[in-house]
Amino acid sequence: MWDYPRPPRLEVVDRRVVVVLGGQTIAEATRCFRVLETSHPPVYYVAPGDIRAGALTPAGRRSFCEFKGAAVHWNVSGGDRIEVDAAWSYPEPAASYAALRNHVAFYPARMDACFVDGERVRPQPGGYYGGWITDAVVGPFKGGPGTRGW
Repeated sequence: MWDYPRPPRLEVVDRRVVVVLGGQTIAEATRCFRVLETSHPPVYYVAPGDIRAGALTPAGRRSFCEFKGAAVHWNVSGGDRIEVDAAWSYPEPAASYAALRNHVAFYPARMDACFVDGERVRPQPGGYYGGWITDAVVGPFKGGPGTRGW
């Protein structure tokens, strides 16, 4: 991931991505977007049609990425669980990220489990970023103690 670009690169990937919360599969896709950015594990964005109906409700929070633009945040529901502010999307992304429009990224630390091609994802350290760590991704990663100034 140290050879990932800055500004981030957006890729279409044909990988099976699964998100589980409250014992329910709330998202499952075989084609999604992946964003690669220097010092971060990849973030996967799932199309709205690949997310279980009713799993997302507005969290009322917004954030801003210098590259992708203004994001809206989502509460995520599955089974008997609700995770507040546990996903985000870009309703009007910057032109170079227009394909991400309304695709949703999930914080893996807030879900029961997230998988890429059957491999269980480990969350990016620190809780602020939403990177998905698999065996194919080598750190260190921004987000853990002592990495704020990278």
